[in-house]
Amino acid sequence: MLPAVGRIVTPDGVVNGTLVVEGDRFEGILERDGDPSGWVLPGFVDVHCHGGGGYSLANGDPASARGAAAFHASRGTTTLVASLVSSTHEFLLDATRALKPLVADGTLAGVHYEGPYISAAKCGAHRTDVLRDPDIAELTELVEAGEGAVRMVTIAPELDGALAAIEFLDRRGVVPAIGHTDASYEQTAAGIDAGAQAATHLFNAMRAFNHREPGPIPALLDDERIFSEIVADPVHLHPGTMRFAFDTSLPAWTLLVSDAMDAAGLADGQYMLGRHEVEVVDGVATVAGTDVIAGSTITLLDAFRNAVRLAGQSVEAASQMASATPAELLGLREVGAIETGKYADAVILDDDLNLISVMRRGIWVQV
Repeated sequence: MLPAVGRIVTPDGVVNGTLVVEGDRFEGILERDGDPSGWVLPGFVDVHCHGGGGYSLANGDPASARGAAAFHASRGTTTLVASLVSSTHEFLLDATRALKPLVADGTLAGVHYEGPYISAAKCGAHRTDVLRDPDIAELTELVEAGEGAVRMVTIAPELDGALAAIEFLDRRGVVPAIGHTDASYEQTAAGIDAGAQAATHLFNAMRAFNHREPGPIPALLDDERIFSEIVADPVHLHPGTMRFAFDTSLPAWTLLVSDAMDAAGLADGQYMLGRHEVEVVDGVATVAGTDVIAGSTITLLDAFRNAVRLAGQSVEAASQMASATPAELLGLREVGAIETGKYADAVILDDDLNLISVMRRGIWVQV
C-alpha cells in the first residue's frame, strides 16, 4: 500500500507523519522529522448531494446512486448522503426502499428528504405541485421503511403541522433541518425550540435578512443548537458571505455541502434534477429557461478549496467543516476524523491543494 505521508490533520492538531492503517481502520500515526509536504485530511462527508459524474442520487435508482457515490469518492468524498427532492409520497417511499440496501452496505450514509414540506415562496428548483404541509403519518411510513436509513428532513417551520413534525423527527433520531423557508425570526426560533438541528444551505432559498424583520438567517446563525450548511461556491454565496458565516457560526457548527446535481464533474449541457430540466452554462446549473439555481456542479473538494482560497479559512478549519462537523451532525461516529479505530478514509493533497489520492475504508480509490 502506498503510504499517506504529510501534514496530517487530526482532532488534536496537525502532525507531520505517516498514517498507519490496518484493514479498513486507522491504527495510528508514525511521526516524522523534517519539513512536511502536502496534506492528509480525513475523508470528506457530504450530507447534501443530489448526484454527480452524470449519475443521480435523486431518482431513487440504486445503480445510478452507486455511480454517483463512486464519482464523489474519486474526488475525496468518502461518506455521502443521498438527497431526494420534493416529490409524491409514493415516490419518496419507493426511493427510500430502493436506496436502503446501499445504506446497509456502506455505499451511502443515509437518505435526506429536501422537501416536500417546504415553502412554495422559497421552493427554488422544487416542483410546487407536490409541496404540502408536513404529515406525521407520511413521515412515520418513510422513517419505518428506511429502518435507520433516513437521516435528515428539511422542513419550513412556518407550515401547518411543522413544529409537531420537527418534534416527531427529533424523537425518532432523524435530523430536522430548517430550509426552503419564508419563516419569520420568531417562527424559526420556534422550530429550533421544537428540535430542529440544522439549516439547509443557509442563506439560499430562505427569506432574506432585514434589520427590522430579520427572518430565519440570524435566528439560525445565532443559536448553538443549529449546524449551518454552506454551499461554498461563488454562485450560491459571495465570498464575503461565506467568510461572515464561517466567522460567525464557527467551524464546529458549520458544514460544507456540495448540493451537487448530476452535472458535477461534467461539461456544460442539459441535465435533470428530479423532474426538472436543468441547463448548465459555465458551470452554473439553473432550471431550463429560468435563472433559478438548481443545485451546484461542485464537489466537496471544490467547496473545501473555496473555503480556503475565497473565504480565507485555514486548511484545518475547512477540513473540520468538510468532515468532522457533518459527521457530528448525523451522528456518524466511525468517520469524519483521523483517529485510531475510525474508518481509514483520507484525502491526500499537495501544498497547492491539488488532489493526489483518496483512501476509502483502507483502499486507494482511482482518482
